[in-house]
Amino acid sequence: AFSRSGLIQQLKYEGYSRADASFAADAVHADWNEQAGKAAEEYLSMTWFSRSGLIQQLMYDGYTRSQAEHGASQAGL
Repeated sequence: AFSRSGLIQQLKYEGYSRADASFAADAVHADWNEQAGKAAEEYLSMTWFSRSGLIQQLMYDGYTRSQAEHGASQAGL
C-alpha cells in the first residue's frame, strides 16, 4: 500500500519524471483512506504500535493526518 506521495516517490525512483509520476498517482483514482488501512494492517502484522505511533508512522509515509487516523481505526486501533 502506498500513500499518494509515497507512490510518486516510488515512481520517481523507478525513473519517471515528477509530472508523469503525479499524473499516474492521480490516474489510478486510489482510495487513499483504504490504502492507509492496508498499510496500517501491514505494519501491525510485523510489529506492535500504539495508535499514536502508528498514526505518526503513516504520516511519515506520506498519508495525511486524516488518512492516517482512518487507517489506524481500520486496523483496529
